[in-house]
Amino acid sequence: MSVLQRISLVLVIIGAVNWGLIGFFQFDLVAAIFGGQDAALSRIIYGLVGIAGLLNLSLLFTSKSATATRTSARTNH
Repeated sequence: MSVLQRISLVLVIIGAVNWGLIGFFQFDLVAAIFGGQDAALSRIIYGLVGIAGLLNLSLLFTSKSATATRTSARTNH
């Protein structure tokens, strides 16, 4: 897994936790930390999470054998 994929996966996890908090407790953690939903920094975070989700779509279409091959190739070098 590349560095970009790892970063985007972390952002997707942050987004999932935030949506869970919104769904269960009506609490938007990103908005609380960065100054509300309309704050520029919050909108940037929301945008980055959205882009990360799109980047991680490729993980759905990566075969398990291709991933295992790439992982074993890295550990052998």
